[in-house]
Amino acid sequence: MSDPAFNEPLDRSDVDADLLQRMAKRDHTAFALLYDRFSRPLYGTALRILNDTREAEDIVQDVFLALWETADTFAVERGTAFSWAVTLTRNRAIDRIRSRKRRSELLAASTPDELGDQANHSLDSAASLWLKEKTTAVRAAVATLPSEQKLTLELAFFGGLTQQEIAEKLHQPLGTVKARIRRGLLKLRSALSQQL
Repeated sequence: MSDPAFNEPLDRSDVDADLLQRMAKRDHTAFALLYDRFSRPLYGTALRILNDTREAEDIVQDVFLALWETADTFAVERGTAFSWAVTLTRNRAIDRIRSRKRRSELLAASTPDELGDQANHSLDSAASLWLKEKTTAVRAAVATLPSEQKLTLELAFFGGLTQQEIAEKLHQPLGTVKARIRRGLLKLRSALSQQL
């Protein structure tokens, strides 16, 4: 006679896979049950990576939304439902860290050095004029971009979203978003090299 305790991991995986299959059919009860099973370990994973409770909660919410929207793509032969959810959580948390880093680098690069230690002193008129001209040139160059490139660049650099988050927000393939950002940046570089 076999001990049921030895079958628990297999049973758990089967139950999780069944819940995902039911979610693919828009079963709200299955979603709630899967949430009860996964939310704590996924939160713990996100918290360990981000070290921020609010961001960890956001990541878990994003992951469950992704699970709901893509439950029909789950394939048992590729792994367990739990490992899929943990991978989604890990990837989104790492993307969030990269996004933070990009935002801080962009902010540091866009802040004139003169403002660093002398925040209370105004720029001299020549530096102020130079900064105004650069700002005008960048705005003019951005305005010439096709709308889809302009939108993806704004979401990436001013919205702080990762490429994956942009793809999900716009309901576009990740490759399309990457291509739009790359083409937009190349056009900006070309336009700005002629103006500045």
